Amino acid sequence: MATATLSSQTSHLSAANPAEKYRGAVVEDLQLPPAFCVKSSETIHRAIEQAYERDFSHIPVLDRHRRPLGYIDVATLKTRWESGDADDSEKVINVMSRFKRTASQPYTLITPYTPLAELEEFLKHNIFAIVTDPGRKFVVALATTHDLETFVSRRGF
Repeated sequence: MATATLSSQTSHLSAANPAEKYRGAVVEDLQLPPAFCVKSSETIHRAIEQAYERDFSHIPVLDRHRRPLGYIDVATLKTRWESGDADDSEKVINVMSRFKRTASQPYTLITPYTPLAELEEFLKHNIFAIVTDPGRKFVVALATTHDLETFVSRRGF
């Protein structure tokens, strides 16, 4: 499950035809680390602590049913926390960026079986993609433009 509500990020991928560039590879081929998510009831302090332990810059926030509600930009949150604009015992639900769920902005489903060419297109307009299982029951990983660039350079495409 991914959303089209995030800021655009410049892609450094080559202008080659995506179908040729990725040679049929899918998201699973990126070998992404397992996703790290926090519950909406988690404290800011705990979320920042866990993000730095795992070296993640963005963390999906899940509701009690494990559905993504939004995300935390760790650097922004840390800055707010250090400046006193956010209390470390405050819940992440109060400071997260929410995904917009509207008919005009539907989710783009990104699964381990999504072709990398489709992921590249999605990432032209989004900071990251949330990769879910095909049934959208749980978050599997996060994918970024950097992951695609690493894949291309590793494969020599």
